[in-house]
Amino acid sequence: MFARSEYMFLSEIDLSVVHPGYYVNGEWKGRSSSMVTSVNPVNNETIAAVTEGSIEDYEEGVQACSKAAKLWMKTPVSKRCEIVRQIGDALRAKLQLFGRLVSLEVGKILVEGIGEVQEVIDMCDYAAGLSEKLNLNASIRHERQNHVTLQVRNPFGVVGVITPFNFPCAVLGRNACMALVTGNCVVWKGSRTTPLVTIAITKLVAGVLKNNNLPGAIFTSFCGGAPIGQAMAEDKRIPLVSFTGTSKVGLMVQQRVNDRFGKCLLELSGNNAITVMGDADIPLVVQAVLLDAVGIAGQCRITCHRLFIQETIYELVIERLLLEYTLVTIAMGDPLKTGTLLGPLHTKALKRNFRTVMQKIRSQGGKVFIGDVVSSVGNFVRPTIVEISPNADVVKEELFVPVLYVIKFTTFEEAMQINNSISPGSSNSIFTRKPHLVVPGISFSATPARATLSALVVSVVLNRALAREFISFKLSLY
Repeated sequence: MFARSEYMFLSEIDLSVVHPGYYVNGEWKGRSSSMVTSVNPVNNETIAAVTEGSIEDYEEGVQACSKAAKLWMKTPVSKRCEIVRQIGDALRAKLQLFGRLVSLEVGKILVEGIGEVQEVIDMCDYAAGLSEKLNLNASIRHERQNHVTLQVRNPFGVVGVITPFNFPCAVLGRNACMALVTGNCVVWKGSRTTPLVTIAITKLVAGVLKNNNLPGAIFTSFCGGAPIGQAMAEDKRIPLVSFTGTSKVGLMVQQRVNDRFGKCLLELSGNNAITVMGDADIPLVVQAVLLDAVGIAGQCRITCHRLFIQETIYELVIERLLLEYTLVTIAMGDPLKTGTLLGPLHTKALKRNFRTVMQKIRSQGGKVFIGDVVSSVGNFVRPTIVEISPNADVVKEELFVPVLYVIKFTTFEEAMQINNSISPGSSNSIFTRKPHLVVPGISFSATPARATLSALVVSVVLNRALAREFISFKLSLY
């Protein structure tokens, strides 16, 4: 029996107070001597406990997965796509429950938790639709007469997916769906701090495999820490490893995979920026910055941490942002409750990191407009806006907390020079009514209002195009 009544919904997705954390060869395994807890970020109370397995269990799991791969890669594409479609349908039937689980364990507001699960469903639908389009083979004319080159792409067999705490199932969906339809089995290591999401998703996938008389080893998962991730990175039976997380850990994963001549797919964090020109639509800018800098409590790899504002509108933008930040802070609270706009940080460690960052900011001459640690049993912090020199060392650090550095500039060239003076981020945006000045080849002969809309549409189209290209890249890679 769960300790709180608000946790009782977890039994509807087959979760229990204590559960084994390794899904190996179609069976759940774990040792009572090695236990981790799932913690509610709102109050730091234990939700449930998960027992981890041994390195022998890992070995058994990868062996079984490698064996299952011989069957799965020979399964017709249409059948593989059908299995992924069924996974999406099973998740769709429990969308609200899984969304609540993500919100509870991660600390996201409910709409964000449901939205993340919906993304996995969308990826399943997309992958399932590839049954008649998945043709990665090619016939290429040869330079010699009467010769032809036939290119045939085969699956790796087994791929590893290492996912972060902030998107515990969406990142899996973007990788596993593509891997499964192209004929690969999956070894998944979920974040050690979101074990319930890992277990619940695994149980759902395992149920679909069982209903289709397929080996459970096709989808193997581990609720484990760094030792499991290191084992996967060094395991020659896993030719490709996908890792999403910090640049520091990503570099270590890549080095270990490269040491055995494996392949690595990395989605890493960054130090993202938004540049606001003096002619920008200020209400649009404020909405975008608020969502990008405060959404998910700043715990996203594309969270905006640097805001460059042209001097002619600097004070006005700051004034509008401070008002919106104040309103969001008022609506901070339990992410599962109606009306909450901002949840807590995921762990105590992140809250400590936020406190350390604030100390660095003050010691390096930063001026804090708004934001600080909230005194509570949970991991709450107030989203922060700081005026600081772009040369301050703290500005160059990767963050997973809601801190926004605002920096004044005079010319566009100056803003780009500041932006490019540190490691690039995963996402950079420019707000202007004159996109032709910053993006060569774009021109508008329209009213200012129409030009603003067109600039926004261009941004959205470019982002979607990049997303499609990225998914296509993953498809061809797997």
